[in-house]
Amino acid sequence: MDDAVKSAVANIHSDDRSVQGEAFRFLDELTNKPVGWAYQVWDVLLKGLTSKDNRLRSIASQLLCNLAKSDPEGRILIDFDALFDVTRDDRFVTARHCLLAIWKIGAAGESQKQRVVDGLERRFEECAAEKNRTLIRFDIIQGLRKLYNHVKDEAIRDKALDLIATEADLKYREKYAGLWKR
Repeated sequence: MDDAVKSAVANIHSDDRSVQGEAFRFLDELTNKPVGWAYQVWDVLLKGLTSKDNRLRSIASQLLCNLAKSDPEGRILIDFDALFDVTRDDRFVTARHCLLAIWKIGAAGESQKQRVVDGLERRFEECAAEKNRTLIRFDIIQGLRKLYNHVKDEAIRDKALDLIATEADLKYREKYAGLWKR
């Protein structure tokens, strides 16, 4: 791991939002492809999931999702529940950032894909009474679409369409279905 990465990992903990944001953008760009230093930062990011700083929770969750492709040991499967808990964060924007990135884990392998699909299905069902239910459900269907586009597994498409069919409000059922008509 080079000094720029070490510095960026330290800077995601900064109280200066611009420093933190710049560090995140740098690491996000690097982790869009496999990296050899994933396990050197893994535990730091895992700890960040429970930070008092909601921005750090968001950053840590997104970076861990990105690092799934750099995880030959399958640690993401062990730590999945801790990461998935962020999709229920008290700060909706934090939960949403995690929810929008979680599909990337499913692209890392068959076990990861099944874990993500099962988690998103459970989250779709459990959010029924939440304030931002329709947006959460839209994000879940969108995540399933992105995962489908990446792995081309018809079971994902079928699962998404089954979930959409359970939406009682026709307006939102049509909105979610629109993601699959493209």
